[in-house]
Amino acid sequence: MSKRSRRVALSIVGVTAFALAGCREDQIDAQAFPDLQSCQTAALEGGLFSPAECDAAFKEAEQLHIEAAPRYDSLAVCEEQHGPEACVPEAQAGNGGSGSIFMPLLAGYLIGNMLGGRSGMARAQPLYRTPDGRFSNATGGSTYSSNSGKAKLGASQFARPAATVGKAPMTKATAASRGGFGKTGAARGTYGG
Repeated sequence: MSKRSRRVALSIVGVTAFALAGCREDQIDAQAFPDLQSCQTAALEGGLFSPAECDAAFKEAEQLHIEAAPRYDSLAVCEEQHGPEACVPEAQAGNGGSGSIFMPLLAGYLIGNMLGGRSGMARAQPLYRTPDGRFSNATGGSTYSSNSGKAKLGASQFARPAATVGKAPMTKATAASRGGFGKTGAARGTYGG
């Protein structure tokens, strides 16, 4: 191989490595809580988030739950995806929807500190049970072993999920075609205390 072609090959490798390094997602401090009270308690003990951030994030997670929670055409399909007694009719979920559409119960929420440091801009995501006892976000794209604890997560974990309200609910066939709720995503996490 001539000197020129070796330099070109090294340049291409160097540019590719630089491009890949530039694509690495920023990691942010995140914490999951089973409920608002758990976040408030952690805040009073010097946790990642202030009591005001806990309140705002919980309200955001509740709103996202109403707008973007997975919806199913029957209780049986919902419980198959989220476990026994983990689903309610949409009408009982706080948005006055249909009694013939079912959604999972909110099983906690995830807060991410988007600006770093205490009192940064916190973003939230609702968490739902999966049938194997884990927890997943509204899209089912990320699954976590617990609904409590701290971790470093990619900022994309806090992207706003697509709205499901007013859309056709998932049937047994559509849930099966995607491999089940919480099985299509690549991100997996484990929280440590």
